[in-house]
Amino acid sequence: MEELKQKAAFALETLKALGADDAQVSVVRGDVEEYTVDAGEFSLIRSVFSQSISMKVIKDHKKGAAAVNQLEDDAIREAAAECMAAAQSGAEDDAVAIADKEENADFEDGALTPDKARFFDSLIQFTEDLKKEFPEIMLEQMVASYSGGRHVFANSNGVLFTEHDGSYSVSVMYSAHRDGVSTSFNYFDLETTDPGARLMDLGMCRTCFARAVEELDAAPFDGKFLGTAVFAPGCMDDVISVITGAFSGDYALIEGTSPWKNKLGETVASPCFTLSVIPDDPRIVCGEKITVDGYRSKNYDVIRDGVLQAFCLSDYGARKTGLTRAPSTSGAVEVKAGETPLNELLAGIENGILVCRFSGGEPAANGDFSGVAKNSFLIKNGRLAGALTETMISGNFAEMLKNVRGISKETLCDGGCVLPYVAFDGVTVSGRTDGIEATEDE
Repeated sequence: MEELKQKAAFALETLKALGADDAQVSVVRGDVEEYTVDAGEFSLIRSVFSQSISMKVIKDHKKGAAAVNQLEDDAIREAAAECMAAAQSGAEDDAVAIADKEENADFEDGALTPDKARFFDSLIQFTEDLKKEFPEIMLEQMVASYSGGRHVFANSNGVLFTEHDGSYSVSVMYSAHRDGVSTSFNYFDLETTDPGARLMDLGMCRTCFARAVEELDAAPFDGKFLGTAVFAPGCMDDVISVITGAFSGDYALIEGTSPWKNKLGETVASPCFTLSVIPDDPRIVCGEKITVDGYRSKNYDVIRDGVLQAFCLSDYGARKTGLTRAPSTSGAVEVKAGETPLNELLAGIENGILVCRFSGGEPAANGDFSGVAKNSFLIKNGRLAGALTETMISGNFAEMLKNVRGISKETLCDGGCVLPYVAFDGVTVSGRTDGIEATEDE
């Protein structure tokens, strides 16, 4: 770590000597041990070493940036010159800045050294468990890795943070196959600090695989109805990302397109809905310690009991809009679980759809959206009534948040988020008689 601190200090000195008004640097050195499975068989094992330094300068209210994957002094000097040249040709912007100094800190988290043998054994165990419990599931691809590294963030205001962390991650893409019939692919990610973890027991592995087998009997939906969409936890992660970006992120608020732009402190969702960003939660594996802007990352509520508490603004977005910077730039989110088991939540739904994957473009500025529900199931008279082939759904995200029918007691905790099933009323489900043919845009 001392060497990386020295490289950061050298880069800052070089940038200041070249005339930077303000400067920040991020120095990273990492190791990755990676294992890949293709079509159910191990196909690649490799070790990757990486190092890089990225720089940002401000000169006369103009920003410049540069990065290089070498840490020799000459390479740093060359990158610093490029960074200054970029600033000189940039556009003037009074909102560009670097982080103010708070309390500097050193962080350690997770598995600091890899246990390759135990992790590989856990991967073998996972493939054996899968063949035994779900013989119809094909591992289209599995990428598993240990990622560990050291990071130094410093700026000319005296900010200095260091990080040393490591974790094991598994990304699984799968489909079901039987007698020449196959399903659409689906995927999930897991992260842990335990190299010997029984992977089949993590997240919602068994639920995901069992549903994929049911999808072998999927049928098209004929008709159209206005009903309830229950988004599965893995799909809720994507929904939250879209909503926070379109309603609460830098672009939406700088451009003034967000329907929430004047609603801080006001109700924007059902009273049962609470959305938080939780990088410092023990359920999050190696959560964000430092924001991308150079501040200590902290947990915060975006929506609490339906009331908008904060926007998801970067330091630049906050300065540009005159609003408050978000305490974290992490994507680790939690939707507060309810007290109703999933089967009871489904029991109250007459017409609906369980959405396990959604493919659609960015919503309109007002929240209108449409897209394809994939790997999904029809809900009829309070029960799952069979898997569906790709089916169109549409609605308005802003209105959906106000029309939360219920939230499940069950949650997905995969190391990166904590999310339940959420049922939204007011979603249109459209089948083939609408004249819309869903396409496989995998």
